[in-house]
Amino acid sequence: MATFKKMLLGSLSLATIGLLAACGNDDGTNESATSGGTSSDEVTFWFMGDGNEQVQPILDAFTEETGIAVSVQSIPWSAAHDRLLTSVASGEGPDVVQMGTTWMAEFVDAGALMDITEYTESSEDLNPDNFFEGNVATTQIDGATYAIPWYTETRALYYRTDLLEEVGYPEAPQTWDELKDAATKLSERGDNMYGFNVDAADQTFAMMFARQNGSELLNENNEPQFNQPEFIEAMEYLNSFIEDGAAPAQDLGLDISQTFGGEGIVPMFISGPWMISIINENAPDIEGNWATAILPEGPENNLSNTGGANLAIWNETDNVDNAVLLLEFLSKPENQLLFLETSSSLPANMAAWDDEALSDELIATFGEQLENSEHMPLLPEWEQIAQSFLTYWEQITVGGADIAEQMEAFNEEATGILN
Repeated sequence: MATFKKMLLGSLSLATIGLLAACGNDDGTNESATSGGTSSDEVTFWFMGDGNEQVQPILDAFTEETGIAVSVQSIPWSAAHDRLLTSVASGEGPDVVQMGTTWMAEFVDAGALMDITEYTESSEDLNPDNFFEGNVATTQIDGATYAIPWYTETRALYYRTDLLEEVGYPEAPQTWDELKDAATKLSERGDNMYGFNVDAADQTFAMMFARQNGSELLNENNEPQFNQPEFIEAMEYLNSFIEDGAAPAQDLGLDISQTFGGEGIVPMFISGPWMISIINENAPDIEGNWATAILPEGPENNLSNTGGANLAIWNETDNVDNAVLLLEFLSKPENQLLFLETSSSLPANMAAWDDEALSDELIATFGEQLENSEHMPLLPEWEQIAQSFLTYWEQITVGGADIAEQMEAFNEEATGILN
């Protein structure tokens, strides 16, 4: 990993702990983009996020350098998957599209994304060697390349240093046992006080803990392993926080200034780097009293999830040359650093990490965790499987259902989805 230096954090909109899986909002879309732009001096781009503000400065620089205008449409993350499915059905889409890493296999399988292998082999800017290996893996399906990594992220532990020290933890918990012990002690501060957040909205949260307990999730034949001891034990561990009152059973409906700031109703949670600027902006009262740390060690490892977003070319476009130029521009280290400044999204281009913008200890944690992080299974059906898990998990945490029975039923459903 390259040397980390000081970060210039951009600001994001207010978010609750329950909205940790992706950055976005539920607003309507911005400027309309046409399908597969044909103009020699224009390229259309679908951006997933909170308006165009985070990406517009970079697109303006692209236009100034190339003379090519960018017609950008922002789509909230909450609506993006359905919007892409609709576009597949209609055949209408942009020239360049931002793709969540866990969606790649699904939309490659649907024929929505162009095979850009020839461009990654001939373009210095698009060379896969420029990017983190874990992110590159999300762009390659069956030996072909369908996207370029744009930004990367992984999950780390956020914790209130002042409150943890009061219960005997001058440093972040180092193991599963310490995490549970610290959370339990923190929850004993009084009514409606907790120690840790077990994220029921993030599809990958429980999967991450299962991997830390040695679960494969899927075996070498892509057969689900959700009813196996390694997976069930991890679910029992997470549910024990809720059963013991160390974690809330449901989203509290409070913003970060109330949950993590102030008295620290929930003084430990796991999330991505975007939360740094959200905390700085919305909980200034705890400045100097919180930190980030790599994940506690599970029985087998402390693996986190590799996420982020890729940039792909829509398969129906006839504007390939301009689309490739935009991909090359957005892939450059200096432009990924600019996106870091406006969005707090970590560069996928490894050369960018030599910049002093990434040495701040809060963000350096994520660089360290990236060295021990893996993406979710690259299967077209994974989104459906991961979403269905949340239903079974709610039956456990809210309904009190038996864990082994629910995981057996989930495993059966996942098997049916894959078959």
